[in-house]
Amino acid sequence: MIEYQLIRSSRKTLAIQITSEGQVIVRAPMKCSRKLIENFLREKEGWIAKKTEEAVKRQKEKPEPGPAFTEEERARYVEQAKATFNRKVKLFAEKMGVTYGRITIREQKTRWGSCSGKGNLNFNWRLILMPEPVLDYVVVHELAHRKEMNHSPRFYREVEQIMPDYRERQAWLRKNGGRYIKR
Repeated sequence: MIEYQLIRSSRKTLAIQITSEGQVIVRAPMKCSRKLIENFLREKEGWIAKKTEEAVKRQKEKPEPGPAFTEEERARYVEQAKATFNRKVKLFAEKMGVTYGRITIREQKTRWGSCSGKGNLNFNWRLILMPEPVLDYVVVHELAHRKEMNHSPRFYREVEQIMPDYRERQAWLRKNGGRYIKR
């Protein structure tokens, strides 16, 4: 039988969750019998094995943590990022016909950039370590939010008008971005 963690709640159906570490969690209604749960697990055995294997494989492929920098190096990169983003935002904003507010350089663990409703832009200074086409993509992505504050097809059409190959740049960032994050 498959090892699993059982979580009972007021739900009406059985569900199986595979964590990113490959652990199996079964969510079950309060009065659901163990026999019903174990039959459900046997029925889903192939799916569970496949998803567990995928999770374990992803764990092994996780990128190494990003490089550590001295405070002096970090400060230098932040200054470089300020100059670079100010220049690039100005350039792309003119091409896109949009305005923007303040530009702030930060060090987020989960975001490369953001755009507030007021048009203020935030960028992760670690983008400065990446290939320039990827940095340009993040700038265009955030500026596109000045026209569409969502990630709808219309939003991506705005991005595509300026950057027809944005999907390749986006894929590179998804695949490699984790290597640049300090953990």
